[in-house]
Amino acid sequence: MRQIILDTETTGLNPLTGDRVIEIGCLEMIDRRLTGNKLHHYINPQRDIDPGAVAVHGLTVEFLSDKPVFADVADEIITFLKDSEVIIHNAPFDVGFLDVEFGLLKRGKVDEHVAGVIDTLKNAREMFPGKRNSLDALCERFAISNEHRTLHGALLDAELLAEVYLAMTRGQEDLMIDLHGMDSDAANAKRKPLPTKLVVQLASIEEQETHQAYLEGVAKAAKKPPVWS
Repeated sequence: MRQIILDTETTGLNPLTGDRVIEIGCLEMIDRRLTGNKLHHYINPQRDIDPGAVAVHGLTVEFLSDKPVFADVADEIITFLKDSEVIIHNAPFDVGFLDVEFGLLKRGKVDEHVAGVIDTLKNAREMFPGKRNSLDALCERFAISNEHRTLHGALLDAELLAEVYLAMTRGQEDLMIDLHGMDSDAANAKRKPLPTKLVVQLASIEEQETHQAYLEGVAKAAKKPPVWS
């Protein structure tokens, strides 16, 4: 199965009020193995960036001024995601932004191009209810080092998310392997016929006398002939 781990950075929190995608990072994973194939772009939003967002990712208007606009990379992004299962932490946020970006270019929505979307934040909340389930918290919980991460970055966060996703689903994968192995073993097993010669163990004289005395006691207590007479 081909899966894409995806993360974005943005100018702010709401694409419906004009915020834009300014970085996208994607990693390809096939059959739970990262292939090394990746897509990464910084994007010129052609607008200001919220100071709170800059504090999170460190991307400034000056740095992005010579980068391509989203329209220049949209088709490359769609091609990279095409027919794959996409893994995102807090998927509604990233998908919401990409839907708006694609919509401005009349490229449809994310779900029209991909096989499905897995939201690791939703899954983590189900696995660890009542606990912190940010990407940093999950890295700590699964002993994944993120010491090299001082600011958020789309590609770096995608790399961390790939490790988190594999850790979150490792038990499920092992179970599927075990079940598949059991099915294969059962299908290939040679059935041994049951033995046709049965050993008949007869009661000894002493055992027969004890049993007869028991039956007579039952008949006496019932004060009527037993049904086995």
